[in-house]
Amino acid sequence: MTSRATDGPFRSDQIAEGSRYELTRGHPVYCEPAGRRHGLEHVLGTLALGTDPAVAGQVGVDVGFTPDDRTLRAPDIAVGGLANEPGWAEGAPRLAVEYADRGNAEADLRSKIGELLGAGTEAVWVVRLTGPKRVEVHTRDGQRTFGHDEVLPLAGGLSTAVPVAALFDRASAEALALRNLLAPHGVGSVDDLRAEGREQGRNEARAEASEEAHRTRVLLLRIAHVLSTRGLPCDAARLAHLATLSVSELQITLDALDTTGRWP
Repeated sequence: MTSRATDGPFRSDQIAEGSRYELTRGHPVYCEPAGRRHGLEHVLGTLALGTDPAVAGQVGVDVGFTPDDRTLRAPDIAVGGLANEPGWAEGAPRLAVEYADRGNAEADLRSKIGELLGAGTEAVWVVRLTGPKRVEVHTRDGQRTFGHDEVLPLAGGLSTAVPVAALFDRASAEALALRNLLAPHGVGSVDDLRAEGREQGRNEARAEASEEAHRTRVLLLRIAHVLSTRGLPCDAARLAHLATLSVSELQITLDALDTTGRWP
């Protein structure tokens, strides 16, 4: 997209939900449908970020933000600045994630990054799908690039550091999602869960509350295993909801997934 000296004639309230157009200074910007790779890995990023307990309910996909009436920008993933209400979100997300594949208009991407940062976004993560696996972190202080084996700096209110691989790789995204789900129960990792299970085997005098917590963790782990091995769909909202279920509800969910391959 080339730079424009004057504002265009369009306002954000003239763009309907579901439109393929964003706005920059009143000028329409066409947004192409996502390719297969873009769409698949976009889902992984939503899984990795949407399960973070600190931002539950504050992660959205393709949500339009309007910092002013001549601007409408919809990041692939937005963290923060959201409410469960119709219409565009005002202002800008705290964290924005863009997946950039071949064919993406680089000039418009740069413009979008600048507009989001100018409107108050703390950081824009650009996940590069071509060339080496990497994520560019753009802030008002500049840009840094993180490779596949590195960890991204915390941003947007996230409580758990995000490995770059979790935005590309299914196993890494699922591992991070599981860690996020277990965190409210006081478990830092699957290894911690296994170690705790061994300790509980040596100490049969656990209190009833501790036993229920252990059963909850084990059921969550088994559900995650079934989802992974059977390739069943599970979005970020569904994963976050699992953490609120009782032991009996988790068992019903596990039985349904394992026997029918469907959510109850």
